[in-house]
Amino acid sequence: MTQRMDTRFAALKQENRPAFVTFVMAGDPDLETAQHIIDGLPAAGADVIEIGMPFSDPMADGPAIQAAGQRALEAGQDMVKTVQMVRDFRKKDDTTPIVLMGYYNPIYIYGVERFIADGLAAGIDGLIIVDLPPEEDEEFCLPAIKAGLNFIRLATPTTDDARLAMVMSNTSGFVYYVSMTGVTGSALSNPTDVAQQVNRLKSHTNLPICVGFGIKTATDAKRIGADADGVVVGSALVKAVEDSLFNGKATNKTVAAVHTLVAEIAKGVHAARS
Repeated sequence: MTQRMDTRFAALKQENRPAFVTFVMAGDPDLETAQHIIDGLPAAGADVIEIGMPFSDPMADGPAIQAAGQRALEAGQDMVKTVQMVRDFRKKDDTTPIVLMGYYNPIYIYGVERFIADGLAAGIDGLIIVDLPPEEDEEFCLPAIKAGLNFIRLATPTTDDARLAMVMSNTSGFVYYVSMTGVTGSALSNPTDVAQQVNRLKSHTNLPICVGFGIKTATDAKRIGADADGVVVGSALVKAVEDSLFNGKATNKTVAAVHTLVAEIAKGVHAARS
């Protein structure tokens, strides 16, 4: 199993603060700009980086992330380029954990064995595949884990205890708690409810619990990070990309817009338990 994830969460536990997990879309709004965004995330304050794999039918994503994926596809992004982005990132940073997040179809088309081999060689640490339930583990999850990749599961407010046991099986790295029912980019959930759910999840696993969906500001991050082991921000970052564009194309403000927002939210993450 790749060690970056466990090493990073152990270090943050020693610091008594949650991880800041940032999500951006590979190839959005174009390959070069997206590479600059990803390369600068650790310096801006990201502890773990999730990279979206663009897909034409992103059923669980809200408007902002759907639009980001569409921009990336229109700019020519594909799985080969996404894996290469990680490889290029690793030339500068060999410690920040990277998770690829998305849907199974692009991986299936790429080829499972090829994807696992290329992903490990590039320096990918984990995977979040939102449309592969535990019942389908033999298809992709088990081969990925056997090869040394973390397979990270999603849990939601509607995941009951019986289902949770299945969700937690064949899971490593961290558990991603989706703090609401619905699509990405919705409003922030009640922090009290989130705290209760985090405690419930912790009774089923020793893995870190990272909370996402609806966290947009430093204040949100501080509130959620008081109880969670990690705070995930995605829609706000891809919206920062969108808002910086001119006629759908990158401007000289695009990269800075994302990094500035990451740095701002990082302040909330760092203050969550102070």
